[in-house]
Amino acid sequence: MRTPSPPPPPEPPEPPGTPATAPALQAQILATEHWSLLASRTTTQNEVLTRISMFLTLVSAGLVSLALVGQATGFGADFGMFAVIVLSFVALVGVLTLLRVLNVGMEDLMYVVAMNRLRAAYVALAPEVEAALMTSPHDDAAGVSRTYYFLGDRRDASHVLASSMIFMAVVVSAIVGLLAAVVGLAAGAPKAVDIAIGIGVGAVFLVGATVAGGRPYFRFWRTYRPQHPSDGTTARGGR
Repeated sequence: MRTPSPPPPPEPPEPPGTPATAPALQAQILATEHWSLLASRTTTQNEVLTRISMFLTLVSAGLVSLALVGQATGFGADFGMFAVIVLSFVALVGVLTLLRVLNVGMEDLMYVVAMNRLRAAYVALAPEVEAALMTSPHDDAAGVSRTYYFLGDRRDASHVLASSMIFMAVVVSAIVGLLAAVVGLAAGAPKAVDIAIGIGVGAVFLVGATVAGGRPYFRFWRTYRPQHPSDGTTARGGR
């Protein structure tokens, strides 16, 4: 009596991401990731705006306290010590807030690049939707610029000068310059020299903060390799 042959082994399941995955399921996964990125971006922006508001409140309170103490002490030696302490604290908080603003700027760039990649996946699923997109499905510098400002070429200097980074850098530079001037005044420096010290220190800090804010942005674009460049070439692999 012949023994029956064993049944053939079951076919291994197809790995995820193959064409067997339904387009509707792919779109659902992409949309979930898109909303997750959007929520994280919104939370980050709200957090940094709250910190900026807190810092400006601290600056206002510090200046008011200086005015009150100055009137009470006749702007004598005790006022100089009090002013150095208050302005040092305000300047420290300002530097920390400025660092957070710089970090949030890079985080926001990260979210925009990630969402541009997702739009490229949407376009791959339904090419006809690309004509309806105002934001870009390309994750290179040109695509990110279009997503940030899709009304035209974003070369107006006002976009940089009106940014939160420059705003915070100017305010903190003024506080740091005022602190340097108060220290010089407490050390007995002549008024003209004291004013020059305050302006010089504030200007140097402003230039340094601007350079420090732009350096990671340009370094990112020098090392980053987009997966969906605007020139239509094949993907070169992302970082």
